[in-house]
Amino acid sequence: MAEQHKFLMDESKIPEQWTNIAADLPGEPLPPLNPGTGQPLAPEDLAPLFPMALIEQEVSMDPNIEIPEEVREAYRLWRPTPLMRATRLEKALDTPAHIYYKYEGVSPSGSHKPNTAVPQAFYNAKEGVKKLATETGAGQWGSSLAFACEMFGLDCEVFMVGVSYDHKPYRRAMMETWGANVHRSPSDLTEAGRSQAEHTTGSLGIAISEAVEVAAGSEDTKYALGSVLNHVCLHQTVIGDEAIAQLEMAGEYPDVVIGCVGGGSNFAGIAFPLLRKKLKEGLDTRFLAVEPAACPTLTKGVYAYDFGDTVGMTPLMPMYTLGHDFVPPPVHAGGLRYHGDAPILCALVKEGLIDAEAIPQTEAFEAAVTFARAEGIIPAPEPTHAIRAVFNEAEAAKQAGEERVILFNLCGHGHLDLAAYQAFMSGELEDLEFSEAEMERALAALPEAPSVA
Repeated sequence: MAEQHKFLMDESKIPEQWTNIAADLPGEPLPPLNPGTGQPLAPEDLAPLFPMALIEQEVSMDPNIEIPEEVREAYRLWRPTPLMRATRLEKALDTPAHIYYKYEGVSPSGSHKPNTAVPQAFYNAKEGVKKLATETGAGQWGSSLAFACEMFGLDCEVFMVGVSYDHKPYRRAMMETWGANVHRSPSDLTEAGRSQAEHTTGSLGIAISEAVEVAAGSEDTKYALGSVLNHVCLHQTVIGDEAIAQLEMAGEYPDVVIGCVGGGSNFAGIAFPLLRKKLKEGLDTRFLAVEPAACPTLTKGVYAYDFGDTVGMTPLMPMYTLGHDFVPPPVHAGGLRYHGDAPILCALVKEGLIDAEAIPQTEAFEAAVTFARAEGIIPAPEPTHAIRAVFNEAEAAKQAGEERVILFNLCGHGHLDLAAYQAFMSGELEDLEFSEAEMERALAALPEAPSVA
């Protein structure tokens, strides 16, 4: 009898609560700081940017937070997403490991980002907001927010990182199809953009500065972020909670959980519910966050208070950082080109509960092509880094002669990223160099803040 490939659940099984891993952190979490006063951020400090419901989620220590029925109804368009057993890949790798992936590419925008875009649009619309401003790297977040804003009757303005704006015109077309107004960042529309005009390839930090400036300057506009913040990571935990139930259907449980990391939302979505099980039940599961070697925040950055944007308009957050004005090389995984990471993820890395490693983009794409030829799905450039790490784990299981279970989050498809695959297959894709000197320059400009040591 053939081994089962897909593990599917009915719409009635969509989680009713999000998992708030903040309640499980050891010790007292370090607070974000007001950039003007240097004092712990008060909820009212965030009011110009976010609706109160999201501010409450950002600071909540409740272990679970209810998902509104309106959000669950919207989730039904694509959730629950399938859990897949990669049996063909296992054979291609000749490994005794059992490889599973949660496939988020079935969402309307083709990635995991609508999991938070929908609740963010819902809460903003409920509080009378008329427009959301945001940034996007590769375009998955921008297209997801454009889709969500259309669902709830909001205008959407997107600042898209310049190199991705140039490389991914169809992502831009997707956003515009859903009604968004898209600008190349850095732009001449904002003071932040004009101040960074020499950085022609752009960065997520610059685009964030532009979007924050627009939101802060208008009473009917708020800001929406696709990663990093607590409430964003919270919304993504529907992925891991579904995966736990689907793994029970498969009769297995992972020895290692893997996800790619740019800001942290994809990894948080798959890992945080399973990390809670590890902490509560004493399980041996290992967690591995994988980032690009050209932007190695977790593996080479310093743990310090830093701005989330380039210009310095956001709160100071405790995180691993390369420096807020570090401009990463233009790797094709645009969603991973960020100078910092989610504070909640960074705290878990610092506590030794999550491991991290960095992968060059040529090795990532080599693994992605092998995966596509075995499983039929062409991955987005971001999860190709996780796939390479999966290959390494599968080889380790083979060398050890052990039947290990590997779970990873395939957070989106690469149908609009085929230029990157074309570059790889023609031999034009290169491993862009990470500049230690540029990092040291950026770290020298870290803001004065309390030590996090």
